[in-house]
Amino acid sequence: MGLCLLVYNLAQRKLRQALLSSDGSVRNQVKKFTNKPTMRWIFQIFQSVHLLLVNGQQQMSNLTEERQKILHYLGESCRQYYLMI
Repeated sequence: MGLCLLVYNLAQRKLRQALLSSDGSVRNQVKKFTNKPTMRWIFQIFQSVHLLLVNGQQQMSNLTEERQKILHYLGESCRQYYLMI
């Protein structure tokens, strides 16, 4: 449990720092822009993203521009996980 909370907190910190340094923001639950989102909200945003296997090719479904923008702030390893590299 402690390890999970550490990873959660580190991801939230990395995202918030990236948003502050680039003067970026994401929408929160009430559709207002914020530069201090919680990882709980970010995880909920990504719940509808799915990995598909079509003709032997892996593809991501529902990877909107907003989600791609968030992945850009989270770093290369997260973009790799979502097949963006």
